[in-house]
Amino acid sequence: MLTVAACGGLIWLTNQPSVRVSTIRVSNGTEAFAEFARTAMQGKYLGLIPRDSIFFVPEHAIRVRILDTHPEIAAVSISRDGMTGILITPNVRVPVARWCGLKKTIESVPEYCYFFDSSGFIYAAVDAASSTQPLNSFALYTSLEGATEEPLRATLKNTSALPQVFDFARQLLTLGSPVASITIHDDEVDCVLASGTRITYVRGREEKSFAALVSAKQNLNLTDGSLEYVDVRFDGKVYLKRKEKEAVQL
Repeated sequence: MLTVAACGGLIWLTNQPSVRVSTIRVSNGTEAFAEFARTAMQGKYLGLIPRDSIFFVPEHAIRVRILDTHPEIAAVSISRDGMTGILITPNVRVPVARWCGLKKTIESVPEYCYFFDSSGFIYAAVDAASSTQPLNSFALYTSLEGATEEPLRATLKNTSALPQVFDFARQLLTLGSPVASITIHDDEVDCVLASGTRITYVRGREEKSFAALVSAKQNLNLTDGSLEYVDVRFDGKVYLKRKEKEAVQL
């Protein structure tokens, strides 16, 4: 009897206007997220307890709807805002760089690129009209995890190696020219500088490769585009090819 009375009291309480959600705030002002919440809170559980009760807000359903329709959102926090309101706080992904395919194709054809975050998750196409700027200005060319033809929501391969690869690319700026693009193929990496020179090294050997470049710095001009490539894949050796000339070893 006491159990029945308790259940009845709970049902009565959850139906009171003073504990029903009437206001929804979204921290970034996206009204669509509030609408998702209103839709999710319609109706009642088992026909008895309203889904908009502050005690039984369907947080999981709201969170799933937002994440499914907005891949640029990494996580969603839902908290109480008094006894009649909730606050939705989306955590937006930070663009690390642009992924532009498996390899550079025709130079004269504009590329269709995507933003990806620190986990290697591809979440948005790059819009030329957008003001969004990634942390790194270079483009990345590498393969995706699994067999997929749709880049959106895919994940880049070898994501654990990307921080070291990107650090190496940023270090190259100290030698005179920023990196315009990075191509990862198997265990090798090609960094193409804005000057047009390509630097090739073995992934995972960034420290030794940079040290080799520094040791040969006096014989390298990476700023004027006179070098076709610099190859530091072999320990203790730096190979380079000047444009229209044979490869030599320093």
